[in-house]
Amino acid sequence: MVFMLSKPYLNPNSRLTMANITHALFIGNSFTARNNLPGLLAQLVHAGGKGELVCELISTGGASLRTHLNKGEAHQHLQASRWDYVVLQEQSTLPIKNPKRTGENIREFDATIKAAQAQTVLYMTWARQNAPETQAALSETYAEVGREIGATVVPAGLAWQHCLAAHPAIVLHDKDQSHPNLAGSYLAACSFYLTLFSGRSKSIPNIDIDLDAETVNVLHEAALSTTHT
Repeated sequence: MVFMLSKPYLNPNSRLTMANITHALFIGNSFTARNNLPGLLAQLVHAGGKGELVCELISTGGASLRTHLNKGEAHQHLQASRWDYVVLQEQSTLPIKNPKRTGENIREFDATIKAAQAQTVLYMTWARQNAPETQAALSETYAEVGREIGATVVPAGLAWQHCLAAHPAIVLHDKDQSHPNLAGSYLAACSFYLTLFSGRSKSIPNIDIDLDAETVNVLHEAALSTTHT
């Protein structure tokens, strides 16, 4: 299923041009779709004065990247439009259970992405709430494949790990102990912003979000502590 998630914030007095519009295609499942992660990132880009982000999401519940490869919908979108970034989110536990298959899936997508002259971005996700010890394997799979193909890795899972260790009272998982709640998705969005858009400023703008100021500050600190630009 394809979702158009954001449009540029155009107004009659703006000087917005194609030069400061970034186009990103997200390919994944509910870990990306929940709480509209791409939309949160678009708000951060706008608030940070980094131009505008136009996003589309191809999402199927519980899907692996192999599912998307087999369906062909993602390939069609890659060919049909111009993209600056293509974000790949693997099924949440596959990088732990089968790193080899994860690598194969990402490499196959990466070849198509490079042919479309876009940049591959890997969305490193987080461990289940009842299995925090699996974060190391999950992170290493994304990092290793990212190094191999020259992709940008967004270390959202490491930001989660840092936040949960430093602030045990903060809740990032939803009630199912797997998916993100709003705070978890926002922390992931901050990790994306710092990795792809912040440049040397290494700061995160504030957006209108249903989180208290103290929580937002904690999430910013966690993202800043684990994301290198």
